Amino acid sequence: MSAQTEIVQTPNASVLSPTTGQQIILHGVSWETYEQLLSDFQDSHAAHFTYDRGVLEIMVLSFKHETVNRTLAHLVSMIAEELQIDTISAGSTTFKRQDLAKGFEPDSCFYIQNEGRISGKAEIDLDTDPPPDLIIEIDISSSSLNKFPVYAHIGVPEVWRYDGTRVVFFVLAGENYEAAEESRALPVLTSAMATELLDASAEVKSTAWVHRVRQWVRQAGQPS
Repeated sequence: MSAQTEIVQTPNASVLSPTTGQQIILHGVSWETYEQLLSDFQDSHAAHFTYDRGVLEIMVLSFKHETVNRTLAHLVSMIAEELQIDTISAGSTTFKRQDLAKGFEPDSCFYIQNEGRISGKAEIDLDTDPPPDLIIEIDISSSSLNKFPVYAHIGVPEVWRYDGTRVVFFVLAGENYEAAEESRALPVLTSAMATELLDASAEVKSTAWVHRVRQWVRQAGQPS
């Protein structure tokens, strides 16, 4: 961390083993402190920050976390390309709303339905711009902070969550998320197939996996 900001672990903070990632939960954190941390780490990809009304989670990313994250993000990009769907990959962009006292940095995210509204923009302002249409969340370390209320209040339509075993799709229904079999952003894909393709990525070489995914999409996208 920079010399400008010092984080002291409190009795309310929890730290997990570095083998699955590390996280610290801090309570009573002001919005100003949250923004200072974002500023200090703006050029670093070493940690993700989630803020919810004074509660701050700092997540240090593990190798497994990042490999799964990037595989699922690659899956989204390949499916969209094969289906000729324009997307904007926004990675782990910081999204925040001071009026809601909420902010997050997703593992990966995409603009798909709202791609046209974001295309050409250099910055995203949630006061006027839509949130990402799809968020990928890797939760293999039993996160202590439930991020779904943050996503819901900011209005993210769809979240893919990987818990270390399977990929589950969630779509926003009113103020809460409901599990869904099919993706809203990429209707050709089910959560079961996403899990199957993710598992396959660990069993074959990367080029063979890409070929398998593209072949599946071309078959699945054929008119019935």
